[in-house]
Amino acid sequence: MSVVKHPSSTTETAVEIPLQPASFDIWQRKYQLHSAEGKDVDKSIDDTYARVARALADIETTPEKRQEWFDKFLWALQHGAVPAGRIISNAGARQHKPATSTINCTVSGKIHDSMDDILQKVHEAGMTLKSGAGIGYEFSTLRPNNAYVSGSGAVTSGPLSFMDIYDKVCFTISSAGGRRGAQMATFDVGHPDVIDFIRAKREHGRLRQFNLSLLITSEFMEAVKADAPWQLAFPLTEEEAGARHIDISDSEQVIWRHWPIRTNYITNDVGEVACRVYKTIPARRLWDIIMASTYDYAEPGFILIDEYNEMNNNWFCEEIRATNPCGEQGLPEYGACLLGSINLTRLVSNPFTDKARFDWETYREIVRVFTRMLDNVVGIHGLPLEQQRREIENKRRHGMGYLGLGSTLTMLGIRYGSKESLEFTEAVTRELALIGWECALELAKEKGPAPLLLQEFEVTREMLSRRPEMLDDGWKAGDSIRGSVLHARYSRYMQKIAEVRPALVDELAEVGARFTHHSSIAPTGTIALSLGNNASNGIEPSFAHHYARNVIREGKKSKEKVDVWSYELLAYRELVNSRAMPFSDNEDEQLPDYFISSDDVTPKQHVDIQAAAQQWIDSSISKTANIPTDFPYEDFKDIYLYAYEKKLKGCTTFRFNPEVFQGVLVKDKDLENTVYRFSLEDGTVIEVRGNEEIEYDGEIHTAANLYDALKEGYYGKF
Repeated sequence: MSVVKHPSSTTETAVEIPLQPASFDIWQRKYQLHSAEGKDVDKSIDDTYARVARALADIETTPEKRQEWFDKFLWALQHGAVPAGRIISNAGARQHKPATSTINCTVSGKIHDSMDDILQKVHEAGMTLKSGAGIGYEFSTLRPNNAYVSGSGAVTSGPLSFMDIYDKVCFTISSAGGRRGAQMATFDVGHPDVIDFIRAKREHGRLRQFNLSLLITSEFMEAVKADAPWQLAFPLTEEEAGARHIDISDSEQVIWRHWPIRTNYITNDVGEVACRVYKTIPARRLWDIIMASTYDYAEPGFILIDEYNEMNNNWFCEEIRATNPCGEQGLPEYGACLLGSINLTRLVSNPFTDKARFDWETYREIVRVFTRMLDNVVGIHGLPLEQQRREIENKRRHGMGYLGLGSTLTMLGIRYGSKESLEFTEAVTRELALIGWECALELAKEKGPAPLLLQEFEVTREMLSRRPEMLDDGWKAGDSIRGSVLHARYSRYMQKIAEVRPALVDELAEVGARFTHHSSIAPTGTIALSLGNNASNGIEPSFAHHYARNVIREGKKSKEKVDVWSYELLAYRELVNSRAMPFSDNEDEQLPDYFISSDDVTPKQHVDIQAAAQQWIDSSISKTANIPTDFPYEDFKDIYLYAYEKKLKGCTTFRFNPEVFQGVLVKDKDLENTVYRFSLEDGTVIEVRGNEEIEYDGEIHTAANLYDALKEGYYGKF
C-alpha cells in the first residue's frame, strides 16, 4: 500500500496515512510510466520519484555532481517537492515516449489578422498539443465579425469562427490520446466582438476545449467605477481609413489605444494605434454582462492585464497578452509554463494539537533544492517549435509555488480566511520568493545567468516614461543598459524584493539571475489529488471534505464519478478520531470549527488570501473562488472590483449551475437537488436526480454525467 508520511520532519516519527483509492488510481493512469507493451516501468511512486530525480540530475556536468544532486532531488521529492504533471509523466521517459515534453503549457505567437498567419498558428498549436503541452492564445487581434476585407470584397466571420477551428484541432488531437482540453483564449475587453466572446460557450458543445478569459484594462475598470461610456474599437489601416473617409483626428470615430500588433496599422509617435470606434456602450452595462456570465457560467475569467505588465520582471522586452490554460502564468509569445509545487501538508508536525507547527527549516531547504531541480528541467524541455526553444532557453523562467495551503491551515488549527491565515500565507510565500532569488544568484555564479540578462538594450523614451526613476539615476534615451540591471533594479517586483534584501538585488543587477521568473501558484488539481492524497489544490481551501470528482476513463462513454476525501480529514481520522465525519450530528463524530471548506469562505476572503500571496509571486496565481449555488448575485457581483483594488493579476469564480454544467468537482447534495430530464425513443420523458445511476448503452452512468456527455457532444468520444 502506498502511503503519505506525516509529518515529514526528520526529527520526528512519521505517521503513515494510506493513499485513498482515487489518489493511487490517478498516479497509475497519469504519472506511472508504462512501456509500449503496457508493462509497468515504475513499480511504485518512489520509482516515479527516482526516475524524475535521475533525469534532472543527469543535467549536471560531472559524475560526482550527478550523484550528489540525484540524492538531493530524490530527498526533496520524497519530502514534498512536486514538479508539474508533464515533468512527473515524461522526465526520464524518452525511451518510451520520445515525442513528449516536460512543459505543461505554452503560449502561441501573436495571431496576425491574415488567413495565412491564422492557419500557420493552427499548425503550431497542433504540434504543441501533440507534445502533451497545453497552449494559450489571444484572439482579439483578429478583425470583428462583418468587418470589410478589401482583398476579397467580402466581410469577415470574426474571431470566434476561427476559435472553432482551434477548438476542433485540440479535440481531435486529445481524442487520439493526448492531453485534453488544455487551451486558453484571451480577448480584449475593448474589442467590438467582446459580448459575443463572453457568450460564446452558451451553445452546447461549443469551444469546450477552451478556458475563456477577458483582458481587463485599468481604463475599463476606471470607466466602470465612474459609470462612463466605453468604446468598442479595432485598429485602422491606412487603406480602410481612406476607403471609409475616416478622420483619425475625430475622437467620435477614432480612439488611440495600446495594441499588441502595430504592423500595417496607423500609429502615433508614442506607439499607440488608431482604432475605429464600432460602438459605444455604458461601461457598467458591459460589466453587468460580464458578471452575470461569470455567476451563471463561471466564465469569462479576469486577467487584469495592465497590472500583469506593470509587474512583469521582463517589462523592458516583452508584453503579456495571453496565459497558460489555468491562468497562473502570463507569458510572452512562445513562452513556456514550467511549474512545480511544494506540498505544505508534509511540513506540519503535531497536527490538530496545541503543539502544531510548520517546519520552516525543512521548507527552506526544499525550496533551495527544488529551485535547482526546476532550472534543470530547461535542459530536457522537449518543446517542438524552435521559437519555443529559444524563448525558454533565453529566459529560463519557471514558476515554483505550493499546494495544500487550505489543508495545512486546518492541520495547524487556523481557519482559512482569518487574519492568522493571511499572515501565514504571506510568510510562506515570502520565504519561497527570497530563497528563490538567493538561489538565482548562486546558480548564476555557478552556471551562468539567463542569456537575456547579459544582453545590452537601448534605453528608449518608452522605458523612461514607464520607469521615471531611470532618469533620476542618470539614464537617457540612446544609452546602452544591460538586461540584468533592467531586470533587478527597475522591475517593480524586484524593487519589492530590494526592500527586504537590498544587497541581494544589487548583486543580481551586477551578476544577473539564473532565471527571469521564479514563482507562480498553479491549481495542482490531479497532482494534489494523486501524489498529495487529495491535499487542497494550490492556494485553495478544500472544496469539501467528502465529495465526488468527475474523471475521464479511457473507453468509458461518459465521465466517471469517483468519491474522494480531503487529506486533512484522512489525517484527522488517522491521528485523532477515526469516527470523525463532516456534517455529523453526533458529538463524538464532529470536527473542530476550523475544519472549513470552500463554501464557508466568503468571496472577499478568497481575494484577501490571494492578495497576501500575490505581492511575493512574480508571475500569477490560479485561484477559483467557489461560490455556493444559492449565493446571492448582489453579494457576488462586486468581487472582481475588489480584486482590482487589491491589485490581483487575475480572478476566477465558480458556482455550481446544473443547467449549464456540473464541473469537475461536485458535491452530492448539489446533484441530489438537481433533476435531469431524458427523452426516450418513444417520446417518454423520464426525470432522474443527478446522483442516481442509469443504465444506458450497455454502461452504468450517473444521471448528471450522462446528461452532460450527451448535451456537450463528447459521449463515447474518449
